[in-house]
Amino acid sequence: MLTAILTGFLFSIFLVFAGRFFKGKLSLLASLIPLGLFIYFFQFIGPVSNGEVIMRSYQWIPSFGVDLGFKLDGLSLLFSLLISGIGFLVFFYTSSYLKGHQYLDRFYGYLASFMGAMLGLVLSDNMITLFVFWELTSITSFFLIGFNNTSGASRRSALTALGITGIGGLLLLAGALLLNNISGTYSISEMLSMSEAIGDHEHYLTVVLLIFGAAFTKSAQFPFHFWLPGAMKAPTPVSTYLHSATMVKAGVYLLMRFTPVLGGDNIWNTSLLVVGGITMLYSAVHTIFRTDLKGILAYSTISALGILVFLTGLGTREAFLAAAVFIIVHALYKATLFLVTGIIDHQTHTRDVTRLAGLNKVMLPVGIAGILAAISSAGIPPTIGFVGKELTYEASFHSETLMILLMVAIVLTKIFLLYAGFVAGIKPFIGKLPEEHAQVKSPDFVLWTPPLLLAILGLVFGVAPFIIDTPIIKPVVEAMGADASEIHLALWHGFNTVFILSLITIGIGTALYFIIKPSEKLEAAAGRFEFISPESLYERFNRIFIDVSNFWTDFFQNGYLRNYISIIILFLVVLVGYILIGSTNFVIDYHSLSRITVYEITATLILIAGIFYTVFTQSRLAAVVAMGVVGLAICLIFVFYSAPDLAMTQFSIDTLTVILFVLVLYKLPKYLKLSDYKTRLRDGILSAVFGLLVATLALQVIAEPVNKEIGEYYAQNAYLEAHGKNVVNVILVDFRGVDTLIEISVLSIAAVGVFGLMKLRLKMADRKRYQDSQK
Repeated sequence: MLTAILTGFLFSIFLVFAGRFFKGKLSLLASLIPLGLFIYFFQFIGPVSNGEVIMRSYQWIPSFGVDLGFKLDGLSLLFSLLISGIGFLVFFYTSSYLKGHQYLDRFYGYLASFMGAMLGLVLSDNMITLFVFWELTSITSFFLIGFNNTSGASRRSALTALGITGIGGLLLLAGALLLNNISGTYSISEMLSMSEAIGDHEHYLTVVLLIFGAAFTKSAQFPFHFWLPGAMKAPTPVSTYLHSATMVKAGVYLLMRFTPVLGGDNIWNTSLLVVGGITMLYSAVHTIFRTDLKGILAYSTISALGILVFLTGLGTREAFLAAAVFIIVHALYKATLFLVTGIIDHQTHTRDVTRLAGLNKVMLPVGIAGILAAISSAGIPPTIGFVGKELTYEASFHSETLMILLMVAIVLTKIFLLYAGFVAGIKPFIGKLPEEHAQVKSPDFVLWTPPLLLAILGLVFGVAPFIIDTPIIKPVVEAMGADASEIHLALWHGFNTVFILSLITIGIGTALYFIIKPSEKLEAAAGRFEFISPESLYERFNRIFIDVSNFWTDFFQNGYLRNYISIIILFLVVLVGYILIGSTNFVIDYHSLSRITVYEITATLILIAGIFYTVFTQSRLAAVVAMGVVGLAICLIFVFYSAPDLAMTQFSIDTLTVILFVLVLYKLPKYLKLSDYKTRLRDGILSAVFGLLVATLALQVIAEPVNKEIGEYYAQNAYLEAHGKNVVNVILVDFRGVDTLIEISVLSIAAVGVFGLMKLRLKMADRKRYQDSQK
């Protein structure tokens, strides 16, 4: 299982070295990666449908209870099949859609990494592992959304998506840590047995809010929905893969996965009902006011996600069944419509639905796929969309609370989604072909095969829903904590209230399609309220944040090193001084002090003289020499107090520092006074206070009881475990080896940076000499 997850990442690394081979005809071979993964997960349908749960665990950070734990049950299997199956079709489609693109290999790398991250997310049974893959989906989607990086709009959309989903990732991490604090484990499977204790805990509400924040931002729930329409700046394969079948459903997956752990409470169910209800209806209405095909599909996607959150909030077996079926329904018809939209854009160079008609005459297979997908989205028999709509209505109809209100909301939503599906899937293909598209040619079969296959699957599953009920749907319902023994999908449920509601939906939605025509006038009407939209509020907050950040940067990061140091020291003085005030309890026992010798007095006087000379001299060279004198005086003090190793270290560092300073001084301008008398007085006072604070802190440390246990441990084990007789060196190299390694790494990175700057300057100097010689 771990190999399956890492396959996408390994393929991305492989493309770094062999990417040029996947820019031509061999690009089709890239689709074999997701196809192989689909076949791998397909073989688990039998065991999972029989109630088996496949668990895999690999040690990662056992001391913190974090492992690479993976769980394959009905819920994770459904998402894994969608991720790999639709991924295969998207990879296949991309080979033609981006044919000849100079960065096609890079695109495949991003897409494969995203696929691996999504598989890791849905299979993770450890919350920290889930968080890691959650963030990887945000990062990889950032690169995919901003793939056209020469476009400012694409870059802005990518940053917005990363910002919103990144906040959700932080909330998920906080929720994971809090859940671990409550349950004592990061394992989601172990939390299932503690659901009652978690629900009764005082921090239950906080955990729920954190999980909601993560799920709502990822799955574009109101008011965090606006990043998804902006993400439509990405190439169509990205929109198909991320925003119809995979990433945007990650939040829904999170809610479904944690329903058995956190669900069943009024706070959980009511919140999901309200947020999901508002999102589905608000976004469905927005589809009427859009003329861009991707814009229409984006808002209908948000509405569909709202329906899934809404059904999860209902919390009944019927609702879980409807949600499981609707995940498949939406993935099939929405992926089809996105792919069809990409073909239309690719062939006609426009997505403006007001300029599209009659395309069936030039691209019949694409038209068939679009019409079938539109019928499925409308819930018209005999498609799987009809089965999903009937189950959704039935779940709402059997709700114990606010049944009428819920039914009105879901019916209105379905009416508007029917309208959106017809506009996106039928309107571009019927009617008279405009003259501007008379020369449009039929696309390559590689483009129209994936959407046609998905559309046909929607029809097949509708005619024979038993294909998916026992093998796939039942295990999903069971994974959500409900009894699935009596579940049987069927196309016909009889002539009842739910069927009448379906007929009403189809009738009103179809009438709406013929009455309301997409137009720029309608889009402009919606634009008048843009100033109160969540996106506008976000942009205003963003501008305020940038202004405050610029002020903060200009005030503190003003380019003067002495100001940086002063601020740091002032902060330490205030913080440590506040802690020490009222808590100091040291007493100086003068009788216990050793006798002060003339050597110590002499070294101290030299040290003080060197400090004052450094501060008040007008010569840089004299200041450097005086600082060297201060360092040598400290070396003598180390020697007096039996620390020759420290003295030698100090001597080496001071000698090297003086030499380096002297070398640098030759390149600096003459001595300049960059501060006035008041500034120097302020710095002097701050230095004196800081010195007093350090002295007080040292005396406080000395007065504390001495615990020799740690020192004795290192003394006893330095030679036994690390085979070193110098305890200090052993601590630095072995016991604290990681810290030392990081310090060395920092110095190495700094050295590389300095070398780069020097090399750049040398290149600029060489270029200047060359230009001068040419003159």
